[in-house]
Amino acid sequence: MHDAASVALPIAPPAAAAPAAWPAVFSLTLGVFGLVTAEFLPASLLTPMAQSLGLAEGLAGQAVTVTAAVALASGLLTAVATRGIDRRLVLLFFSVLLTASNLLVALAPDLTVLLLARVLLGIALGGFWSMAAATAMRLVPPAQVPRALSLVFSGVSVATIAAAPLGSFLGGLYGWRTVFHVAAALSVVGLLAQLATLPRLPPQGVARLSTLVAVLRRPNVGVGILCTILVFGGHFALFTYIRPFLEQVSGVDVGGMALLLLAFGLANFTGTLLAGLLLQRSIRLTLTLMPLVIGGAALALLLLPNGMALHAVLVALWGLGFGGVPVGWSTWLARAVPDEAESGGGLIVAAVQLAIAGGAALGGLAYQLGGIGSVFAGGGTLLLAAALLVATGVRAPR
Repeated sequence: MHDAASVALPIAPPAAAAPAAWPAVFSLTLGVFGLVTAEFLPASLLTPMAQSLGLAEGLAGQAVTVTAAVALASGLLTAVATRGIDRRLVLLFFSVLLTASNLLVALAPDLTVLLLARVLLGIALGGFWSMAAATAMRLVPPAQVPRALSLVFSGVSVATIAAAPLGSFLGGLYGWRTVFHVAAALSVVGLLAQLATLPRLPPQGVARLSTLVAVLRRPNVGVGILCTILVFGGHFALFTYIRPFLEQVSGVDVGGMALLLLAFGLANFTGTLLAGLLLQRSIRLTLTLMPLVIGGAALALLLLPNGMALHAVLVALWGLGFGGVPVGWSTWLARAVPDEAESGGGLIVAAVQLAIAGGAALGGLAYQLGGIGSVFAGGGTLLLAAALLVATGVRAPR
């Protein structure tokens, strides 16, 4: 540790000889799936939620904004706020918050209760995600860490595929409040799985606010966080406007749109699992390939002739490339700062939340100024530049 103010407890040696606790790793996957599902649900239910609560859709949309803002702060502060507490108990607490959030949303009579519920979700989302990589590192031998992280973050991919379409479908049949009751039931399943499988995980070290700065100032970490922001930001600048692109440029109808987005989601899930294998061979190569594939697919969508079949292949290739991004950068930082993996996880969460907000905002500005073509030209170029920076500036930790 490089910060004298952050005197750590002795770090236990890796339990390389101990058997991998895969049921516990899977319970983390359920937790991540439940959190990301809850985060995405309002996007598909915003109109009925606003009508039911007597709100303008823009105002109801702040339920999404407040979650992201709180998740950023929670990701940065969780390691500090929970120092000295068994990590198993901390993870269980975040799962309880997730359940409480879903139930509060389902019962919310007004905007105040809705926003309070989403604040609880933001705390759980940022905290659980920031600790997920560090916890997975302690549940399996070092050689199996990339595989464990790919399993944990496959929960993101499955939620990306399922949350919005299922939320919209079930909401149309049974009402939006029922959807959040179902989400609460799913979060209880994750909580029970964690309760049954997670071992005691005594804290390793005493994190302080200064630890975050110290970790960020370590060699190679700052440029890695910058690359994380560029890759996530470039992706979300593009993905936020994928529907208008497919409608205006590809000429895709509503049915074709659903099929293309399904192809993206399935490829995204495949990419997450594939990244776990690639990371075991070469971290730097994997981190370089991901923005290269996404940026190349975006520019190809813009420059190559229109055609449903070709665009379907390119959208699936894009999903495949992004599937490895969360697990790739989480693995890199966990390996780069193994003694401060929780603080590193907090930095990743903060970087992702900043990238989502910044990428969507810059994409919107480009859309207004130059149309949908400028969004894909700018986003694709940014991702190719990020790939070059990763290849030349990011060192792969041993």
